Amino acid sequence: MIQDVIKQTEAKMQKSIEALKNNLTQIRTGRANASILDGINVDYYGVPTPINQMAAIKTPDAHQLAIEPWDKSQLAVIEKAINESDLGITPNNDGNAIRLPFPKLTEESRRDLVKKCAQVAEEARVSVRNARRDGNNNVKEEGLSEDEERRGQEEIQKLTDSYIKQVDEIFAKKEAEVMEI
Repeated sequence: MIQDVIKQTEAKMQKSIEALKNNLTQIRTGRANASILDGINVDYYGVPTPINQMAAIKTPDAHQLAIEPWDKSQLAVIEKAINESDLGITPNNDGNAIRLPFPKLTEESRRDLVKKCAQVAEEARVSVRNARRDGNNNVKEEGLSEDEERRGQEEIQKLTDSYIKQVDEIFAKKEAEVMEI
């Protein structure tokens, strides 16, 4: 019974880690990364379609993405979707492909991005702690002896500590990536 509660709690904490990784990939670092386009959908014959499902996305160099749609008639639609997104990058359409230049970041913009990453990491920590709280409440509701209840809560705390450590490691890695020149 306690093991079921612990498994549920761990699953919630794992989802927090996955959400953190996903949210951090959406933050651009000055380097070309195709995952930055993941949240952008294009109206493809009336169906919202992710760009990576209708075009080849290549990185010719560290500071540029090239989007080559399989259907060249969709170039203008893809360009419009990128312009309307909050990427902050102006696409260049050459008639065959769309190029996204990633400008080098200034020191100030790097610090702003680190602050944004820190906020995302803190949200993940809060999510992990909420999973701990829910797990502890579920252990209390099991109607166990005090010793078993305490052991269950100690196991949940160990889980919490390990997941908070993962959040810190992921954030430190992203911070180093953003601050790298």
